Amino acid sequence: MSTLFHDRQEAGQLLAKKLKGYTHRENVVVVGLPRGGVPVAYEIAKVLQVPLDVCIVRKLGIPGHKELAMGAIASNGVRWLNYPLISDWQISSQAIEEVAAKELRELQRRDRVYRGDRDPWNVQNDCVIVVDDGLATGASMRAAIHVIEQQHPAEIIVAIPVAPRETVQQFAQEVTQVICLETPTPFHAIGLWYKNFAQTTDEEVCHLLHNSDLPPWPTAHSAMKSNPKD
Repeated sequence: MSTLFHDRQEAGQLLAKKLKGYTHRENVVVVGLPRGGVPVAYEIAKVLQVPLDVCIVRKLGIPGHKELAMGAIASNGVRWLNYPLISDWQISSQAIEEVAAKELRELQRRDRVYRGDRDPWNVQNDCVIVVDDGLATGASMRAAIHVIEQQHPAEIIVAIPVAPRETVQQFAQEVTQVICLETPTPFHAIGLWYKNFAQTTDEEVCHLLHNSDLPPWPTAHSAMKSNPKD
């Protein structure tokens, strides 16, 4: 088994080549899933010269096997659950709620750290390019898409470096387009396809979100969309 990407930065640069048609386009925003999706998303936003935001989601891991996602939560009370998996593992409602409560606290902490006093980008009528460093079950991405759909974007494009073929096929039925560079078989795990898959830190996420290489964030963006002039 050989790696496909040196690191998340290289993966983002390769994805950006597939998205060059969106360069300098108005009403396009790149949304990264923290933490690992943000370095990938940053490289795309930098090449396309469009704004970068985050959609903060938290995977709900099975107790004792937290890398196996039984669902995910996101902002605005969004929750997605993998009911067949929950049934197979006989996970109780109480166990789900305990995991969800813990992950909600972390979601709220990250929201404060990453955004500060800045509101989320209003994606109504925008083309939203949603980015992660890879998909396995797709639980986090699915929760993020539910959040974004609530704002009625014009398009949702999922862009990931690597994922199982069946996961890509599932998402292709749910969004406008899926761009995935590699679909290796057998898949096993996202990290196996990177030479360097070191954990992304909160500090790195904050640095990339506020980097001067990106277009400036217009503070009136939300107000302009929600309160158009007569």
